Amino acid sequence: MTTRSSDRHTFSASMKLADLIDIDFNLLGVFSRMGLRFGFGDETVEEACRKNSVDPDTFLLICGVYSIDGYMPSKESLKKVDVNDIVKYLHQSHSYYMNVTMKTLADSIERMMEPCGEKHKAIIWKFFSEYKEELSKHFQYEEDVVFPYVGRVLNHTEEEGFTINQYEENHSNVDEKLGDLKNIVMKYLPQECDGQQINNVLMNLYSFENDLAKHTIIEDGILVPVVNRLEYHEEQ
Repeated sequence: MTTRSSDRHTFSASMKLADLIDIDFNLLGVFSRMGLRFGFGDETVEEACRKNSVDPDTFLLICGVYSIDGYMPSKESLKKVDVNDIVKYLHQSHSYYMNVTMKTLADSIERMMEPCGEKHKAIIWKFFSEYKEELSKHFQYEEDVVFPYVGRVLNHTEEEGFTINQYEENHSNVDEKLGDLKNIVMKYLPQECDGQQINNVLMNLYSFENDLAKHTIIEDGILVPVVNRLEYHEEQ
C-alpha cells in the first residue's frame, strides 16, 4: 500500500489499530515493544491501549516519531506523556536490539562471509563485535543509571549530583562504528561474496540505523524534556 504523506498526520485514538499498520508497516515494531498483541480485531487505538494498560497519547506520540520524518513532539503533546510508558518502551527496545536485531545481523553476516577468506572474516567480525560491545555499554548505562533516576524523579526521591541534562550532554553516539561496518560491507568485500547476501546485510544495517535514530529522538526529544520539567516540579 502506498502511504500518502497526509495520512501520516491523522493518527488518533479513535482509529482502528489495524489501520495504523496499513498506513505505515514500520509501526509493527512499536506495537510489539509497547505490549500490544495481535488478534486485536477491530479495536480502536484507545480500546487496545486501555486493555493493555498503555497510555494512548504516549503510544500515538511514539507512532508519530516512527512514521513522520523529522517529527518532533510539541510542548502540548509532551504534557500528555506517560513517562513510565516511555521508559518501558525504551527498555523493551534495548532488549529487542540486543537479543533479536544483533542476532539477525550476526546470522546474515555469517551467511555473507561463508565464501570469503579468513582475513576478511576477521575484519568484519572485529567491527561487528566492537559495535555490539559499544551498543551494550550504551544501553547498560541507561538501564543502570538513567532509568532508575527517572523512577526517583517520578517518586520525588531524586538525589543531588545527577540531572537528566547531564545524561543528554554525555549521551554517547553509537552511530560511528555502525557507519564503519556499513562502508566495509558496501565498498570493500571481495568479489566472491554473494551479492544477494551483501544486500541482505545492508538492508538489516540500514533498517537498524533508522530504528536507532527514532529511538534517539524518543530519548532526547521526549524523555529528557519531560523529566527536566519534572525535576523543576513544573506542572505536567
